[in-house]
Amino acid sequence: MPYDRLWAIAHEATKADGTEWAACQNFGRVAKTPALAAISTTLDERTETITLHHPDQPDLTVQPDTEKSRLINWITPLCDASRAQPTDVFRLEGRGFTDSPFASVSLCNVASQTALEEIAQAPLQSERWRGNFWFDGAAAWDEFDWVGREMRLGTALLKIEAPIRRCMATAANPQTGLRDVDTLKALNTLGHQDFGIYASIIKSGDVACGDQLELV
Repeated sequence: MPYDRLWAIAHEATKADGTEWAACQNFGRVAKTPALAAISTTLDERTETITLHHPDQPDLTVQPDTEKSRLINWITPLCDASRAQPTDVFRLEGRGFTDSPFASVSLCNVASQTALEEIAQAPLQSERWRGNFWFDGAAAWDEFDWVGREMRLGTALLKIEAPIRRCMATAANPQTGLRDVDTLKALNTLGHQDFGIYASIIKSGDVACGDQLELV
């Protein structure tokens, strides 16, 4: 997807150099610093500038490639001082710094979230899961049965590769940046720690809200 995880903020303990995909452990992440969950952004594609918002910080509009120090200075106060601190901004064309070792998009099921809210006895904002696409109309957890299948979404053709194993990032509230729901405990009552599915792209295409998602 255009601009999906195009940039990542590396920390002082990173083993990556920004020239190729690297695992999330090399970058600042919500699993270790939950305050980062409350960052929201808007993108100006023409200038490739992003505007960042956070309840504890003034808004910042920045071009990540040319104003790395401004971005790092803005995000540093939100980071746990006992952990490796942000030092650089990497850009990875073509596939972005996805959470999976293969280029992927993520799909999340509305019914699965509703079912998990009932287990957790708490509302769960969709932003917790950082899904690229949300779909409705399937039963809760049906998506796990689609692994290995091909699906059409808009004019794109996808292959469902694997369930998404979740981490502590999903416990953080995207409005406050505080951990407020034990999402992993709720998932583990079902015998797994998965929410959503990874898909690779077999054929690129255009996708719009309201498009049908269908097994082929």
